[in-house]
Amino acid sequence: MNDARFSVGQLIHHRLFEYRGVIVDVDATFDGTDEWYEQVARSRPPKDEPWYHVLPHEATHTTYVSERNLEADQTGQPISHPLLEEFFEEYRDGRYVADHTFN
Repeated sequence: MNDARFSVGQLIHHRLFEYRGVIVDVDATFDGTDEWYEQVARSRPPKDEPWYHVLPHEATHTTYVSERNLEADQTGQPISHPLLEEFFEEYRDGRYVADHTFN
């Protein structure tokens, strides 16, 4: 298993699509369908590296992103997303803290 650079609750910035978000889950490798990969993952990021489930700032959807396309968010600002309370209890010291354990 590859070591993930990012963790649940960490704020990230998407390098290609220029959005901020928070990680809500981590897959050690790509866990989607080949059809989804062919249609959505246009930059063809590696499937054998970590992928992240992300709540994008000021959006209502979730995204699934390859580690290659992410970097740590440097703003230190919280995000706005309607599902935040489903995953996290609070925002503390620049990251979100989960109110329970996943997986």
